[in-house]
Amino acid sequence: MNLTIHSSFLPAPDPEKSLAFYRDALGFEVRLDVGYGDMRWITVGPADQPQTSVVLYPPTADPGVTEDERRTIAEMMAKGTYATIVLGSTDVDGAFEKIQATGAEVVQEPTDQPYGLRDCAFRDPAGNQVRINQLS
Repeated sequence: MNLTIHSSFLPAPDPEKSLAFYRDALGFEVRLDVGYGDMRWITVGPADQPQTSVVLYPPTADPGVTEDERRTIAEMMAKGTYATIVLGSTDVDGAFEKIQATGAEVVQEPTDQPYGLRDCAFRDPAGNQVRINQLS
């Protein structure tokens, strides 16, 4: 079996702010921008990885989500505990400097973790945690 990660979804209640972060701060390209009523689904990804995408989606679009669940999602997003994406870079310190220079919210500066990994973390405008791991 040959499987690839094709798409991953991150909630984005303010598509313009999320788009600015992923396009301008992370340098991802926009692949699709689909609107339906007052909602938008924006697909972004690294230019050199056309097979892998992140879909920024309206977190309340699923009609099966109850009002209680919507409140819980909103609370978790506000705390930064709802969704995470882990990216990799061969130069985590350089990536950190470039992203920090855009004004992105820093969660953790580059750190050597006790489990052998060097990484850093940001929060995107929706509160999603964006971690960047050092790649060999």
